[in-house]
Amino acid sequence: MEEYVLNILKGSVLTLEVALGSLLVAVVLGLLGATAKLSQNKLLNWLAGIYSTVIRGIPDLVLMLLIFYGGQILLNLLLESVGYTEYVEINPFVAGVLTIGFIYGAYMTETFRGAIMAIPKGQMEAGLAFGMSNTRVFFRITVPQMIRLALPSFTNNWLVLIKATALVSILGLPDMTMLAKQAASAARGITPMAPMLFFLFTGAIYLAFTTISLVVLKQLDKKYSMGVRRGEF
Repeated sequence: MEEYVLNILKGSVLTLEVALGSLLVAVVLGLLGATAKLSQNKLLNWLAGIYSTVIRGIPDLVLMLLIFYGGQILLNLLLESVGYTEYVEINPFVAGVLTIGFIYGAYMTETFRGAIMAIPKGQMEAGLAFGMSNTRVFFRITVPQMIRLALPSFTNNWLVLIKATALVSILGLPDMTMLAKQAASAARGITPMAPMLFFLFTGAIYLAFTTISLVVLKQLDKKYSMGVRRGEF
């Protein structure tokens, strides 16, 4: 039993790596998507709108299977068209990170777009009037306020993203969910309670991840909310 527990703990490290890698991809796509939706370019508006609408409207599991297997097929067809005949398999870790990041990038797009829109335009105009460049206005005025306004929604997206990492087990990646399933099957003969115990242990690890995340993000919220007067309800 101890060996199975240690394996699940090792798998939790991989789960965390997938979650952090996916978050990085999601944040980058979210910023790009939000910028596109707020730009005056109609084509960028349309593409970003299609991305956020379609991706948020399809279940994560379906997208995971579609992007992983469909993307692998398309990649090999493309390589065949240029004369490369060997079959190429996409690394499950890379596929999992990119797929989850791609999915949650759509949610981050709306999070960042809403946060930027909530910032009074007069502040950006004042920065430009003082001779600041657009880039400096963005990083010195827009980003600090955007972080504060986006944090509540960002926190929700991050917590859901962590739990969504369990889907990478269907790609054959040995995360803690897959290892818990394997341990449950192998130890069933030792005790009938084995499946429940292993899955409870896995659930407790996920709960620990989300609890630590809430504590960290709450402190971050306090930092960016210094000097801000909150309304009373």
